Amino acid sequence: MTGFQDSTLSIDQRLAQARQLLGSNPAQAMAQAEVVLSQIPDHPMGLLIRGVSLRILGQTSEALSVLEPLALGQSHAGPVWLELGIARGEAGQAKSALIALKTAAQLMPQSPDVWRYLADQLESAGESAAAEAARSRYLLAASRDPALIAAANALVDNNLPVADSRLLQHLAMHPKDVAALRMRAEIAARLRRYTDAQQLLEECLALAPSFDAARYNYAVVLNRQGKAATALQEVNRLLASEPRNPGYQNLKAAVLAHLGDFAESIEVYESVLRDYNGQPKVWMSYGHALKTAGRVEESINAYRESIRQEPSLGEAYWSLANLKTFRFTDADVEAMQGQLSVKDLDADDRLHFEFALGKAREDSKAYAQAFGHYQSGNELRRATYPYSAAEHSAYIDRTIALFTPEFLAARANQGVSNADSIFIVGLPRAGSTLIEQILASHSQVEGTMELPHLPQLAMELVSQAEKAQPAQSFEHLLSALIQSQWADLGERYLQSTKAHRKTAAPYFIDKMPNNCLYLGLISVMLPRAKIIDARRHPLGCCFSAYKQHFARGQNFTYDLADVGWYYRDYVRLMAHFDALLPGRVHRVFYEQLVDDTDSQVRSLLAYCGLPFEEGCLRFYDNDRAVRTASSEQVRQPIFRSGLEQWQHFDPWLAPLKEALGSVLESYPLIPHTF
Repeated sequence: MTGFQDSTLSIDQRLAQARQLLGSNPAQAMAQAEVVLSQIPDHPMGLLIRGVSLRILGQTSEALSVLEPLALGQSHAGPVWLELGIARGEAGQAKSALIALKTAAQLMPQSPDVWRYLADQLESAGESAAAEAARSRYLLAASRDPALIAAANALVDNNLPVADSRLLQHLAMHPKDVAALRMRAEIAARLRRYTDAQQLLEECLALAPSFDAARYNYAVVLNRQGKAATALQEVNRLLASEPRNPGYQNLKAAVLAHLGDFAESIEVYESVLRDYNGQPKVWMSYGHALKTAGRVEESINAYRESIRQEPSLGEAYWSLANLKTFRFTDADVEAMQGQLSVKDLDADDRLHFEFALGKAREDSKAYAQAFGHYQSGNELRRATYPYSAAEHSAYIDRTIALFTPEFLAARANQGVSNADSIFIVGLPRAGSTLIEQILASHSQVEGTMELPHLPQLAMELVSQAEKAQPAQSFEHLLSALIQSQWADLGERYLQSTKAHRKTAAPYFIDKMPNNCLYLGLISVMLPRAKIIDARRHPLGCCFSAYKQHFARGQNFTYDLADVGWYYRDYVRLMAHFDALLPGRVHRVFYEQLVDDTDSQVRSLLAYCGLPFEEGCLRFYDNDRAVRTASSEQVRQPIFRSGLEQWQHFDPWLAPLKEALGSVLESYPLIPHTF
């Protein structure tokens, strides 16, 4: 037998079991302690376990009657003063609780529990500055907290459900534990629930404004949501205390790039590299900024330096491949193959090498090998970011069911009458960057980038719906919006885009392809906005997306059947809005734009209400920054060579063709049935 009924246990063994039972069964823990106290009535550990058990069981006054005299007799025992402070706090004895907890802090300065409870008690007493200082001390000791270590270990293993479960249990007992809040925010960010991550970090920083690690995470999360202007404020706050911190400077450079301030971003990277030259990932980020600014040779040199410093950095090789106009040498291919043979190569580096080698093999016309690399890279990516074509189709079904003539008629003129916005939608790799470059070469139009603001608005609406009523759908929430809310959405969108507008041009472009999913939202909240659908041959578009490694946001591209179904649903959705709002969407077929550029450009400008300008035909002379994978291609005159590239891979495209079905057979027409 075990437990307090086992008479063979020594006193030390019995007390050890009692300590283990405190969290799960305080009554049995106290029973163990009572056996010890029956033999040694003044045993300090037995008394401490009795007092703690009574407190946990809600018998606070009885707990104090045990802990008060014990603390007097054990004046140098930190655990006793800690438990006394907790009990006094639960009894409402704020001042005496602080005395006990401060005594415990002097005796056990390395204990995270001491600083956590002291911070909570100080805040309850209105001593915010002291509470913040205590939380800072807690952070120094938190790595010794077993509960947080267990959660951190699960986080390291990317076992997010276990990590989150442990953190939730911990926060149920310690809701103001800023280290745990920050860790939960990291989990939310990994799951791309950025709104949740932002809220957790805001709660964390409200409790501990000087928690710089959390503020750094906060700036990152803001930037990923497209709130770059606010993120920049947070980064500048960090840099005010540590102006030479390379991590803060790198983040500032990334935020500036997100804002379109590429010249300043490049300057920041150059400043960092002067002081900290041996940072391969900074060299790579510097290369990204140079590429976007059109400084291609310098970007190649930066990527090469990144590789020289860290040969296993697959993303640097992929960045070279992603220039599209770059060609690898035989030595490059040999080096990449050598890295793939390394058994413990990081999975992220491995998938980047696969995509880069796919491009290298395609350029050398070794198409079977190229497809094998593309397939391996996509399989690695899909394992991390699963996607459900069925769920996406269900969303399209609900959207079509919601947006009817009656729905739109009831909400006519409820949005914002502003006509600044030009949306370019469709699938990635369908020619949207080319269309943007043409329009941005007009004197009245400013090209920005793939702005994240509309998807972010939609995500915030989803989050609101889930909090108000967990089973409530996004579509149900839209149907319940009143006139002022539709106008507010339009104003919020326009306000959020201002940080990206650098000129006085009356119109600006938002070329996020995925905005095709929110045509109904656009149609009501911005009824005068222009919408351009960039469409390309299904096989050319889908396979180009399949072989393009996207950093985030395009999970449907990692499987040929998935991307085919996505294209099919996209055509189905656009056909619905064509019937619902005739003439509202202007469609540009990539093949027609290549074959008859002049008339297609004139038609495009006429739709936008813009006079023809010759510069739109010489778009390749425009030196504006371009962030997408097509950046170097749109700096050249239009060429036909990319139209039929998919044909080299035709033997392997059966899953894609099957998924596309009637959409492929009818292109460029719309099939009668899907």
